[in-house]
Amino acid sequence: MSGAVSPPSPMPSAYKKSRLGERILACFTWAMIIYTMVPIAVMVVFSFNFAPNGHVALKWLHFTLSNYAHAFAIQDLTAALVHSLEVAIGSGLISVILGTPLALALARHKFWGKTATDLVIFADIAAPAVVVGASLLSLFLALNLPRGLLTIFIAHVAFNLAFAVVVIRARVSGLDRSLDRAAADLGATPWVAFWTVTFPLILPGIVGAMLLCFMLSIDDLIITTFVAGQTLTFPLWVYGAVKVGTPPQVFVLSTLIFAGGVLLALINAAVAHRKQAV
Repeated sequence: MSGAVSPPSPMPSAYKKSRLGERILACFTWAMIIYTMVPIAVMVVFSFNFAPNGHVALKWLHFTLSNYAHAFAIQDLTAALVHSLEVAIGSGLISVILGTPLALALARHKFWGKTATDLVIFADIAAPAVVVGASLLSLFLALNLPRGLLTIFIAHVAFNLAFAVVVIRARVSGLDRSLDRAAADLGATPWVAFWTVTFPLILPGIVGAMLLCFMLSIDDLIITTFVAGQTLTFPLWVYGAVKVGTPPQVFVLSTLIFAGGVLLALINAAVAHRKQAV
């Protein structure tokens, strides 16, 4: 018949394989996300669990807000958290301040020793934490520098700097160099061009590097163990408490730290998205 409609052609096998691969990849991605989030979810849930005898129960008893009402009841734990926050914020700021010009130099300029600098940065990231901690301890002993909050701060800047450089360098590498030339054509000096053109564009990368350094610092246990002396940070206190029984305040403060980190990450993402939209 002349008016008959031909049947639809079968779906190409290559397209079917592509759709199947996308589904497998999506399932794998969600499985990894769930695997990563389960321990955090357990921590958050058990921060609301009733804790008999002041220790976290290994089974669910009943919901309570008293753990949050007494979140800072343990003075030693609160002091350790303050130490961790001081070191994390301070080392994060110093790392991005030192790392930004280094990232700009590595991404945009050629100079003698650039290859060696790259090797040192990636070696610092790849080196085992035990090796880094032991080497820093040897340095402080050789300098006769008393171990405490200052040595913790120096050590955290030492290992955070490499991560800050890598993150900021990736942001700088993606910038269009013609923007700097356009600013120069309009009469801007290199200094003015940096603050009015380059810095606003790399700011999301700087903030992201700062957040990464903050989380690496506040979470560090191995390197801090070598250089802390008698000073306790939050991870050191928790590590010691696990041996005798974990108080619920550990879960509460950990939940607050996690929530604060997520909030800062969301704010950074929203600011970066707004800048891209403009």
